[in-house]
Amino acid sequence: MDRGIPTEQTLSTMRARGIDYLVGTPKGRLSAMEQRLLDKPWQQVQQGIEVKLSQEPDELWVLARSKGRRDKEAAMRRQKLRRFFQGLLALRRSCPKRDALLQRLGVLKHQAGRAANLVEIQLPKPREAVTPQTFRYRLKLEKFKQVERLDGHYLLRTSLQAQPPELLWQSYTQLTHIEAAFKNLKSDLKIRPIYHQLEPRMQAHILVAFMAYCLTATLSKQTRQHAPGLTARAVLEQLAAIQMIDVHIPTTDGRCLVLPRYTEPEPEQAFLLEKLKLTLPEQPPPKIYASQLAALQEHLETPEPRN
Repeated sequence: MDRGIPTEQTLSTMRARGIDYLVGTPKGRLSAMEQRLLDKPWQQVQQGIEVKLSQEPDELWVLARSKGRRDKEAAMRRQKLRRFFQGLLALRRSCPKRDALLQRLGVLKHQAGRAANLVEIQLPKPREAVTPQTFRYRLKLEKFKQVERLDGHYLLRTSLQAQPPELLWQSYTQLTHIEAAFKNLKSDLKIRPIYHQLEPRMQAHILVAFMAYCLTATLSKQTRQHAPGLTARAVLEQLAAIQMIDVHIPTTDGRCLVLPRYTEPEPEQAFLLEKLKLTLPEQPPPKIYASQLAALQEHLETPEPRN
């Protein structure tokens, strides 16, 4: 379970019933547990991932540190802060009235999210004009440093006390794969909206979407062996350029020769087909039609009506 979902009462009930769990904890717990884990050594469980363990009476606490996640969280926060300060500067220049300032400031805070809590804002008093002296803002530097120091850290707690730390971390990261699966079903595979009203048709709709996801997951697994950063969507977009066309060639004896052909793969597409061990079928045989050409000639020879 992700952080924020399990409560202390829920975890106590699970422990009493003998149900094992591995859950994340809210960010607020991180600062409290950090002092208790200062003297614990870091253990590397994967490239760029380190953990610290703290054995508690009923469970095991795992403090994980990810370099990649730290850089990502810091970059996202700095980007939001940059946009927030740009918006505050624009408000100071374009909002002479306090009421309009408060309305637009609420929108900026919503867009900035938690990053807005790192900025101290002094608002003008009621009926006071908005000027650089009455509307001030500054970064809470100490709080900003404290938040950035905890970037990339997340705290796990589990009843699986005998499990090695690398296995616990790998198990928890499965949550990201589950979230990605739901996102794929809802976006790429269009599992919703469901327009059916009968239950069997709804079940069939979900079954088809799930089978499509299984094919997508299989394609992702095959591509991961050759290019870890290549997604199933990127592969399908590349292969979608291979199209089927019909070439119509009229013959001298009044018939029409139709050549169904698919376009030749480009070098990038041929590379993907080779790595995925996929072989295109033989080009379809040509077809000859007499009726279509006769109808076309009759249409061309018929004079248009004149007014």
